[in-house]
Amino acid sequence: MTETIDFGAQTALIAHLAARTRDAQLDAPTPCTEYAVRNLLGHLMGLTAAFRDTAAKELGPSTGTSPGSALPDIAPGWRDELAARLDALATAWHRPAAWEGETQAGGITLPAALAGRIALNELVLHGWDLARATGRPYAPDTASLGVSYALLAPAAEDPDRGGMFGPAVPVPDDATLLDRVVALSGRRPDWTPAEG
Repeated sequence: MTETIDFGAQTALIAHLAARTRDAQLDAPTPCTEYAVRNLLGHLMGLTAAFRDTAAKELGPSTGTSPGSALPDIAPGWRDELAARLDALATAWHRPAAWEGETQAGGITLPAALAGRIALNELVLHGWDLARATGRPYAPDTASLGVSYALLAPAAEDPDRGGMFGPAVPVPDDATLLDRVVALSGRRPDWTPAEG
């Protein structure tokens, strides 16, 4: 039996944050320096659809395009659409077959089990980005944080780990698991919108 990872808690958390994002906050800065809140939400719209298709192995434009190819944005009705895409993403990765064999994400062919972990890590990190940018509390479940940590920690010292993440940021020995995950992604855990 293929081991699956439950996306439900993390997708629900992002849906909660997005639903409470005010229109007045859409142009606010985020920890992703190239994105305002609206662009971050647009990125979440795209990645939820792409990784849903990755799980289903429905390969095509959504799985074959680099996420950095255009600046994402949102359209009217984005809150309901994002909530629906988050639900579909969690459902897609709940199926054991999603974790088997190979698939494609961002134009790269990779093991499906790795793609699932990358998808969940994207949700953990971008959930933090959205919470920080909009001044909301953020407490992902421990299992999701553990997946992110296990994915990010082995490459923390690798100078060639790719353009997805900046260099890991040092944190105190007593840092929380969330702060460690955020720091491993190259983000500063103490980031505030004033710095954007």
